[in-house]
Amino acid sequence: MTHADETSSPALAADVLLSVRGLKKHFPTRHGVLQKVRGTVRAVDGVDFEIARGETLGLVGESGCGKSTVGSMLLGLAKPTAGEIIWAGEDIAGVSHQRRPQLSREVQIVFQDPYSSLNRRMRVFDIVAEPLIIHKLARGEALRSRVHELLAHVGLSPEQAERTPAQFSGGQRQRIGIARALALNPKLIVLDEPVSALDVSIQGQVLNLLKRLQRQFGLSYLFISHDLSVVRHMADRIAVMYLGKIIETGSREQLFRAPSHPYTEALLSAVPSANPSQRSAKRRIVLEGEPPDPSRPPEGCSFSSRCFRAEEVCRQRPPDLRSRGGAQAVACFFPEGEEGRTIA
Repeated sequence: MTHADETSSPALAADVLLSVRGLKKHFPTRHGVLQKVRGTVRAVDGVDFEIARGETLGLVGESGCGKSTVGSMLLGLAKPTAGEIIWAGEDIAGVSHQRRPQLSREVQIVFQDPYSSLNRRMRVFDIVAEPLIIHKLARGEALRSRVHELLAHVGLSPEQAERTPAQFSGGQRQRIGIARALALNPKLIVLDEPVSALDVSIQGQVLNLLKRLQRQFGLSYLFISHDLSVVRHMADRIAVMYLGKIIETGSREQLFRAPSHPYTEALLSAVPSANPSQRSAKRRIVLEGEPPDPSRPPEGCSFSSRCFRAEEVCRQRPPDLRSRGGAQAVACFFPEGEEGRTIA
C-alpha cells in the first residue's frame, strides 16, 4: 500500500461537517429472573471529535472499545445516553423519526462483512436501487441508468447487475455495498472495518477505490478499524479509543512519528514494518492483562492497570485530553517526552 499524500490533509477549522461533543452510550446490565438492573456498561463514555469536509478521521482501538457504537449513534442506529452530534448546525442526537430519513441521505455506512450485509435473495440491481426507490429519487429508465452508473463507479459492469451476491467474490461484494452507500449522494460515510473480512491481496484495491471516490465526490469518511497499517493508508487524522474514551488524537504524521500515549505506543509497536532494518530495531511492547470490565471501569485512568508508565496519580483520577500542539492531544499524566513533568 502507498500512503496518502502527506500534504493532502484538509485544515479541520476550515469547514467542519460533523461535530461530536460529550457523546455517551451506556447499557444497563440485568440479572436474575426479574431482570433487575445491577450495573451499567459504559460502551462510549464522553467522546469528542470533529470531521471536516473531504477529510478521513480514523477511529482505532481494540475490539470492544466502543468505536463501532460511535458509528451506530452517528447513523441513528443507537440513541445516545448523553452528548451532542452537531450536523449542519443541528443536534441530531435525539432527532425525530420524521427527520431521520432526510439525515440518512447525508450519512451512510459500509459494513464490515460483505457476506452478511447484502441480501442473498436480491439481484445486485435491486440492492443498489433500493435506497433510490425508498427515497423516491428515481424510477423507470432513470433508475436503471443511475444503478448502472453507480456500479461503474465501483468497477462493476451493467451485466453484473442481474446477478445475486452469491456469484461474487468478497471484494466484489464490498464494492456492491459501496455502490449502495453512494446511491443517495451522502456527505459522510461511516466505514466500519470495511476491509477486515477481505483477503490481504484485495484490501489494497478496495482502499484505493475508497480514496478515489472520496476525491471524486468530496466525501468525508469516519474510518473505523483495529488495523493501524490500514488506517495509516486512509486517514488524515486519527483518534485512538480505549474503554469508551478517546485517549489520543493527532494527524497521521504526528501519531506515527511520535505517539504520546503508552497505549498508542503499544499499538504502533505491533504494526509490521516493510524495512528489515527497522524491524530489527523495533521494540515490541506487549501489554499485560485484559482491558477492564466496562461495567466496572477504574476510578483513575482507564489504562492504568496495563500501563508500563503508571504511577499512583494514574490510579486516583482520570487525566483530561490535553493539547500537545497542532492536531495532537493526549489523555495521559506522563505522555512520551514529558515523563518528569509536574502533575497539576
